[in-house]
Amino acid sequence: MVRIFNLGKDPSKSLETTVTVFLFVLLIIIFIDNTQLVAQPNKISPNRSKFLLLDSRIIEKVENAELRVGTVKKSPANPLFTEEKLWEKRFDNLYGNVIFDKQENLYKCWYSPFIVDYSAKGMNLEQRKKKYEAPPNREMAICYAISKDGIHWEKPNLGLVEYDGSKQNNIIWRGPHGAGIFKDYHEKDPARQYKAIFKGSQGLSVSFSSDGIHWSKSIKCKGVDVAGDTHNNAFWAPTLGKYVAITRTWGEMGREVARIESNDFINWTKEEVVLTGKNKNLQTYAMPVFFYGGVYLGLVAIHDQKADRVWTELTWSPDTRTWHRIDPGTPLIPCSEKKLDYDYGCVYACATPVFLKNEIRLYYGGSDWLHFGWRNGSFCLATLRPDGFAGYVQKLNDKPAIITTKPIPYSQGKVRLTADVGKGGWVKVSIFDANGNQIFKSRSISKTVTDEPLDWKGEKKSDNIYLKFEFKKAKLYSFSFSD
Repeated sequence: MVRIFNLGKDPSKSLETTVTVFLFVLLIIIFIDNTQLVAQPNKISPNRSKFLLLDSRIIEKVENAELRVGTVKKSPANPLFTEEKLWEKRFDNLYGNVIFDKQENLYKCWYSPFIVDYSAKGMNLEQRKKKYEAPPNREMAICYAISKDGIHWEKPNLGLVEYDGSKQNNIIWRGPHGAGIFKDYHEKDPARQYKAIFKGSQGLSVSFSSDGIHWSKSIKCKGVDVAGDTHNNAFWAPTLGKYVAITRTWGEMGREVARIESNDFINWTKEEVVLTGKNKNLQTYAMPVFFYGGVYLGLVAIHDQKADRVWTELTWSPDTRTWHRIDPGTPLIPCSEKKLDYDYGCVYACATPVFLKNEIRLYYGGSDWLHFGWRNGSFCLATLRPDGFAGYVQKLNDKPAIITTKPIPYSQGKVRLTADVGKGGWVKVSIFDANGNQIFKSRSISKTVTDEPLDWKGEKKSDNIYLKFEFKKAKLYSFSFSD
């Protein structure tokens, strides 16, 4: 054995030094190990239980299948609320942030209308075609709404901010532009449980709150130089162990999605462009991001410069830096094709979806006319089936589609499937061990299922397995491991 440390004349002090050095070295090893894990976004976590098939990291081979975005259903209750208050002059993009607060059993929405602006209320189509120009004193504010069921919303009189000589309104803060607000369940300090990021008088800034209503003085994001004239949003990234914010800058492609990160929500890294449009005509306007099913999903607003309309598409990322467009050109939340319908002109997704047992709720801001035109805005809802963001469908009808996964870490639990199965359609699932031996083949599944358990006992523990999906007239979304 090599003797590294000499205890010398004072063994107690030398021993203390030895222990200190040992702990320091151990911390370095741990840091390097964690850094390597973060730097390998393609590595499949052994603790992961849900797998969205849109995640290309888990796919080994695709035969006669293609990935398509999911199909939303717009709520018959739409619009859920409109520009109905005196201070709600123009919603524009709404920039909504919605949570279901389980602790209070309450839906909460923070949204940002222009409270000083010209209104399009009552205008007909001919009047809408006249050029819109914003007033020189245009001003945005953060407003607050609540709901018990997520459908019927109330705008409470908060008595906080004066507007037109009265504080009887639901305004929380005048001035911030494009505020992204979320409740941080990772935060241990009650005074900082709610966090906001927005464009302020000093540029991109942040603020903290204990209740989401009363906010601290804004703090400038040092070292960040972006326009931020969009829906800024931030979140805790569990795979990175830090906060990530998505904002906007301007570049060769016009509007571009930019990313910054922070350990404390105060000190941020220099921005980096992470997503641009296909060309200067189809520009990326805003992108709320959230973590779900082992991936980061982005609801990217695409602004068609020629048509002057905006819709929402889907992207995904393993690490919040590298983004993959899913079915580009096909909206996840489309605009209506009926002129002056509540969401004919623009669809801007709120941050973030609300996940219920039987559906995913995608709230959004809709506008009845063009982005740069005279438009009325509203708060709307579209829903997806569980795990229904995107799924694989059959390309050619004359032969089955086949999806084969890469090795998936498996320890225990039932293997469950989520898929839509059409009339005359079916899905069969085979499971192989690490050596390629088939250990299970399911019965033919001929109905739509959500987290449907396969009749496999899962006797093999702590091993990798491969899954092979064969299907016809079906759309496959995900699989998972759970009891």
